[in-house]
Amino acid sequence: MASDLKQLLGEKPSSSALSEHISSLATKASKPEGAVPEVKSYSDAVYFNYYPLGLSLMFKPVNGYKPKTGLKRSDLQDENLVLDGIDIYNVPKPKAGANAARATKSPYTTYPISPIVLSLVPLPPDKDGKTRAESISITPETTGKEFVLSMGEPDRKGGGAGPSSGSIGIWCEWSKDGVMVEFGGEESRGPQAWERGKDAVWKVISIFPPKKD
Repeated sequence: MASDLKQLLGEKPSSSALSEHISSLATKASKPEGAVPEVKSYSDAVYFNYYPLGLSLMFKPVNGYKPKTGLKRSDLQDENLVLDGIDIYNVPKPKAGANAARATKSPYTTYPISPIVLSLVPLPPDKDGKTRAESISITPETTGKEFVLSMGEPDRKGGGAGPSSGSIGIWCEWSKDGVMVEFGGEESRGPQAWERGKDAVWKVISIFPPKKD
């Protein structure tokens, strides 16, 4: 199993490293059937969705390959696909008194490995002389405040505006690390989302090739 999920970026769908990681997740979750993905193919991306494992993989076609829509797993050209994005899911438990009817239902379950350890790129010390941690350990309870304490202020952020019933949750992206986090729960939506968002736990962590300046 990959100790740092970033190591899997660039792998092909049938690579041994990827297969071993999926098998380990299925064993950990006691869901052997979870190792078989739902495949969704498009001309510019192919998704492997592992709902019982809280994982979705996005493969980028290369070498001029343009997959047709609706292909089966066996129809894909593995040699012309590389892993370009990983989404890890967390299904936060509703807080007491929360509006359960408003909670968005996710087909995914919580990713079975905790903590999730992600490496961070070294950055110069901040104005207080504090150096950045080499990695962050993430549990299902990790909040927005804890992400910022470990990773620093995000390069991009958004969401949270508008009526809480219809707006998306707040999200933060650390482009140089190749990490984006979307937060869930009541605290992550609505007009006061950014004031309350520090206490919101994460809902989706997206891992992608780091963006250069």
